[in-house]
Formats: sequence, C-alpha cells, structure tokens
Amino acid sequence: MLLNKFSTFEFECGTDEAGRGCLAGPVTAATVILPKNFKNPILNDSKQLSEKKRDILRPIIEQHAIQFGVAHVFQEKIDSINILNASILAMHKSLDKLNKTPDFIIVDGNRFKPYKKIPFETIIKGDSKYLSIAAASVLAKTHRDIYMNLIHEEYPMYNWKQNKGYPTKEHREAIRKYGITKYHRKSFKLLPEQLKLNI
Repeated sequence: MLLNKFSTFEFECGTDEAGRGCLAGPVTAATVILPKNFKNPILNDSKQLSEKKRDILRPIIEQHAIQFGVAHVFQEKIDSINILNASILAMHKSLDKLNKTPDFIIVDGNRFKPYKKIPFETIIKGDSKYLSIAAASVLAKTHRDIYMNLIHEEYPMYNWKQNKGYPTKEHREAIRKYGITKYHRKSFKLLPEQLKLNI
C-alpha cells in the first residue's frame, strides 16, 4: 500500500527520473503534487507496471494532480556534467515548471541537491512507497518514451521504439553496425569492447 505523504507539510511533492541507464536520449524527470485524498489501485513504481498501465495512468495523474512538471536533460548536457548531475538537474527543471512552490520535496533515491532552500528527503525505493513519487516515476517514464518514439522515426535501425535507448543486445548490435547518432551519450560505455584498442 503506497503512502500519501511523508511530511506534515500541505504541499509536498514527489520527484523521480527515468532513463538514467540508457545509452541514448535524455534523462527525464517529473515532479507531482497530488491532492491529499488521491487514491489509485494500479499506481505503483513505473518499473513494476506494464507500458499499457503507464499509458492509462499518465492522463489520470495529469488530470488529478494539483501541479506537475516534466523536464528533459539531453545527451550533450549528460556528457558534460555526468549522469548523476544531469538527473538532479532534470528534477530541478521539473520543479521549475510548477506554478506553486512546494513546501517539502520527497525524492526517489539517495542523491539530491538543495532546491530553493525547500526542505527535502531522499527515499530509497521511494517510487514503491509514496504515491507522489510513483506518479512522478510514471510521468517521467511515459514522457521520455514519447520522445524516444519520436526519434525512433529518424533512426529506426536502433529500434528505440522498443528498447527506449536502454543497452539491449539489439541496440548494441545496431551501434556496432551503424555507429552512433547525435542522440547517443558519448560519455557512456556504448559497447563492451569500447576500451580495447585495435593496434
């Protein structure tokens, strides 16, 4: 059973990101403030849900949330500041999109940087404990998937529609065969043998 609140503050928001482990595309974060009586029987950590369930939940969350914000941080930025900093930056950017400043922030995971002096708490596996973080995980994942489906049209040979940029065997085979695109994260180990030089 997911909990509604962590703190006693009225406007508590949950934030989470998607796409941290991908080889291509952005890291995407979402922040959600839910009404205090919000309930949904299928809402859970987005990784525990099928794509179909996430797609059903996205408009429900967007309709019922008091506020929500979604933001992408793209591969060039990821390569210049590293994925951890890019993930936190994406969360900050999604917080920037709220019209209402939250009183308290709960963050999935164990790393965050202070945002506008608002008190926060990092919660490991927070997306399977708190509704607002679960809702943020669903929005981050679905909005990122929409973006990956779009760029799939440009480079169908990597099958991003299916793998969403994650390091699947098929994705790595396509990198080996076709090389990399402008959407690939050059600071990531794109192929297992990348560190070997053919001399």
